Amino acid sequence: MRINTVAIVGGGRVGSGIAIVTAKAGLKTILTEQSQELAEAALENIEREIDAQIARWGMTQSEKKLVLTNLDSGDDIERSSEAEVVICSVQDEFEEQREVFTRLNDLCKPETIFSTNASVLSITELATVLDHPEKMLGLHFLNPVLKTKLVEIVRGFKTSDETYETGRKFIQSLGKTGIEVFETPGFVTTRLILPLINEAMHALLEKVASAEDIDTAMRLGYNMKMGPLEIADRMGLDRVLLSMEHLFRESGALKFRPCPLIKKLVRAQHVGVKTGEGFFKYDTQTGKKLSTSLSI
Repeated sequence: MRINTVAIVGGGRVGSGIAIVTAKAGLKTILTEQSQELAEAALENIEREIDAQIARWGMTQSEKKLVLTNLDSGDDIERSSEAEVVICSVQDEFEEQREVFTRLNDLCKPETIFSTNASVLSITELATVLDHPEKMLGLHFLNPVLKTKLVEIVRGFKTSDETYETGRKFIQSLGKTGIEVFETPGFVTTRLILPLINEAMHALLEKVASAEDIDTAMRLGYNMKMGPLEIADRMGLDRVLLSMEHLFRESGALKFRPCPLIKKLVRAQHVGVKTGEGFFKYDTQTGKKLSTSLSI
């Protein structure tokens, strides 16, 4: 199946990043938010991100024009009906995503590929609301979408080989590397990064070292681009906590039981880059890390 149009439901940080990537690849991209106000805010964030990329020589003015020409943002989910691929990029909460897919099932063509960017939810369970569950798969783009080359292509219990192959070619056309993942809580990337983040938080809570030194140890000791605490800030501590709690319920494994420190920060609404403060302070416009902020 030839893919010309992609519909993305959810214009947050990751959803907007996916929209830039698909529109830049020459695909008509339909981005839907819950209200026109949120849709306009998503478009503003997209333009701001592209301008930041241009300032760093990561994109050109002509690529910006291509993205904005191919991008259609609004609050009417019915526009998704013309897409060959739909991607749900709302919060990792089952009921919210199930509601989206129930609506899309009534709107879209039988041959449409349905996908979710969820990092922990069951692809198999989400597919139960579809008339054609074999058309469902996970497409887990990692944040920041523009810089991260990897996409996890997740098979649900009923995902067909044809659907997987279409998804693989679609991801390849975006200049990304897709890996085949068979459904398990947390897939590969989330399952592996969360215990590292959790242990880093415990080390901080136990005053083994400062937040800065814990991250420096992992960056320089293991050639990581960012330390685990900064990674958590950039993922969003609220999302990290939600994912940990989900995986702890699903697996019962103590490695996923959230450190008390992350609950403290989320309750204080210090959730990382998007609020300007988590384990570190950030410029909310540029995302640049400014300093260590946490005092325990």
